[in-house]
Amino acid sequence: MKRTLAIIGASYLQLPLVKKAKTLGLHTICFAWAEGAVCKDVADEFYPISIVEKEQILSICRSKQIDGICTIASDVAAPTVAYIAEKLGLVGNSYEVAIRANNKFLMRQAFLASGIPCPAYQKINGFAQLNLDSLQFPVIVKPTDRSGSLGVTKVERIEELLAAVETALNCSFKHEAIVEEFIEGKEISVEFISYHGRHYPLQITDKVTTEAPHFVELEHHQPADFTEEQYEEIYDLTKRALDALGVTNGASHSEYKITKEGEVYVMEIGARMGGDFIGSDLVWLSTGYDYLKGVIDVALGQFEEPVFGEPHHAGVYFLCEETRRLQDIIRESNLPQIVRAEITDINLREVTCSADRSGYLIYQANDKLF
Repeated sequence: MKRTLAIIGASYLQLPLVKKAKTLGLHTICFAWAEGAVCKDVADEFYPISIVEKEQILSICRSKQIDGICTIASDVAAPTVAYIAEKLGLVGNSYEVAIRANNKFLMRQAFLASGIPCPAYQKINGFAQLNLDSLQFPVIVKPTDRSGSLGVTKVERIEELLAAVETALNCSFKHEAIVEEFIEGKEISVEFISYHGRHYPLQITDKVTTEAPHFVELEHHQPADFTEEQYEEIYDLTKRALDALGVTNGASHSEYKITKEGEVYVMEIGARMGGDFIGSDLVWLSTGYDYLKGVIDVALGQFEEPVFGEPHHAGVYFLCEETRRLQDIIRESNLPQIVRAEITDINLREVTCSADRSGYLIYQANDKLF
């Protein structure tokens, strides 16, 4: 009899996970709103239920006697995954940990308690709560519970602060925002996979963004341009940060800033695989490790220590008004290094969040493509 895997979410983000599970011979069940649920025609079963309706999903998962539950690249789905895994005695993070890793304020509290370097911050539910005297501009304003650069603004002057706070609060599910010190430096992200409290490093990603005010990702490249010693330093800090959050199982995506002086600050950690094709494509292309299978194996309680293949450079470039030169390259898609390329929207926009991007190009090569 086929083993059954529940997957929370059914958008394009989850499609690689559903397809991988199918190739592994698993029976797949997806939960999500029907609108935009591209996985509903791929999964064996689909239930048009909001991914935050954890009790309703739990009831179905219990009746189906699922063998594992997971998600990728979705902060919103992670608490539901953890809740159901905990209730059914399956492998996963605790619900408490998933909530902590899904809230930037709770995350900062955990980091500070464990001596993990992170920006100074204030958490607010309204502008009147801000201690203006303690702020040193520039600052970053962001919702406590969103991703994809949604609602994030760099504020240079106090006159810009109110509008930025209102934007962040309006984007937040809980109407909460963080106002934090701005750390000038190089942006990177780190992919790990964990099993029963042991953390396995996979890859570090160099990031290129639009810079201020919204810092939307335009490029990701693996491996990052670091020495072996720097890799080890960052991996060690990541293990400490994961322990501080209490993450024990599954994928994690950690974001850092590194100053010119070499100081490393943890910006945030998601208890899920990195989006923007980082987890679903780039880790496999750069390391030869099947990250998707690893996530599934953790959920099913059959995880084995990662084995890597031949290393390569891999990356993704995103199409928008700022990168319109990519349009013709994506249309041609005839370079042998291009793994996949797609224009998803003929309208090019100046981006304020990742949803504004209009296409992408994924490559594998001996160096950066451009």
